[in-house]
Amino acid sequence: MVQKQKPPAAASEHKRRGRPRAYEPDVALGKALDLFRTQGFAATSLDDLSEATGMNRPSLYGAFGDKRELYIKSYQRYREEARASMVEIFRQEMPVRQRLERIFAAALNIYLSGEAGPRGCFTVVTAASEAVGDPDIRAMVLDGLNELDKAFASCFRRAKEKGELPESADPAVLAQLASATVHSIAIRSRARVSRKELEAIVKGTIDVIVGGKS
Repeated sequence: MVQKQKPPAAASEHKRRGRPRAYEPDVALGKALDLFRTQGFAATSLDDLSEATGMNRPSLYGAFGDKRELYIKSYQRYREEARASMVEIFRQEMPVRQRLERIFAAALNIYLSGEAGPRGCFTVVTAASEAVGDPDIRAMVLDGLNELDKAFASCFRRAKEKGELPESADPAVLAQLASATVHSIAIRSRARVSRKELEAIVKGTIDVIVGGKS
């Protein structure tokens, strides 16, 4: 009597597990981030996201939820990457002018990046608009703005303690001025203002803050 052979264990295991995912969620999220940052929320369709990420709609929903959830996750990713690019500059000890030059240079590197042209800042270019009608996104935007203000204020307090700024200097006011400049160069970069012109704006701001001292 001939016995039927059992399928190989490896084949059975593969059948139970199903086909492996043909995408990497981290890479797909980066693609979605690029698209939202370039086109904004409303102008980006699910078909656009599907094409950019290489994932069909069911896979997108399964990995990230609906379009709004994917947008929020993309914004979180953007903030994490922006924070990582600047956190050490804020932490390290250096003269205040040098610190500001490096912070603004890092911001320009972010805003002027993009294969199809400068993409600007996710917060200013797209999230601020969505914040009007979405309380969750509004909370994220406000948190990001406050975080930047606090980081600059801490920087200016240390500079004041070291005598790099006059006694009359108000770290909170200077922080708002520095943050406003960050937002201004973000908008201008998206409008394709040249890096040379943006760097001139940055230099003028730094001169105002530190009194024109080199």
